[in-house]
Amino acid sequence: MKNTVIIVPFSLILLTISACTTNSLQRDFRDVAPTSEGVPATNSPNVDLGPSLGDAFAPPVRPSLDLNQTLPDLPPPPPPSARTVEEFDTTSAEDRAAAIVSSPNSGERRLGTTIASLGSPTEPGIWFKTPLVSSIVQGRIEYSGTSIGVELRPTGGTDSTGSQISLAAMRLIGAPLTALPEVTVYGD
Repeated sequence: MKNTVIIVPFSLILLTISACTTNSLQRDFRDVAPTSEGVPATNSPNVDLGPSLGDAFAPPVRPSLDLNQTLPDLPPPPPPSARTVEEFDTTSAEDRAAAIVSSPNSGERRLGTTIASLGSPTEPGIWFKTPLVSSIVQGRIEYSGTSIGVELRPTGGTDSTGSQISLAAMRLIGAPLTALPEVTVYGD
């Protein structure tokens, strides 16, 4: 008797496995039938629909909106057709002028020094993402004698990880966009 080797293409094996898995999932979902109350009843002990089966289950409460609350005035996002630095930086001349800090705030404290890279140019505003803060706060950064006010945003990293700086802030401190400037961070 001769030994015969049958060569089966790999894609055929994957297709067969996929079909078996799909049929198995369809069988599991067919075992769940809705009742007159609209709560699914299971015909199979393998289907677990969680707390939605219990009488005490209640959907999460949605908070009401405070119509007096306002969002900060953020610059508009760059247009989808943006290709140049000027097109991506949508901050106004007034925003840029207001960000320049001539004298430090008396209540601020030095948070540390970090290396910053350019953040996403599609995120408008004058911000600085850093592991030196755990929540969004107003602050200030210094680089090469230039000081600007920024929104400090947490990154969730450790103190030894780097930071990200917005396109507008990078331009304001005068650092080259491809540089990794060492920045001193202050928080209010």
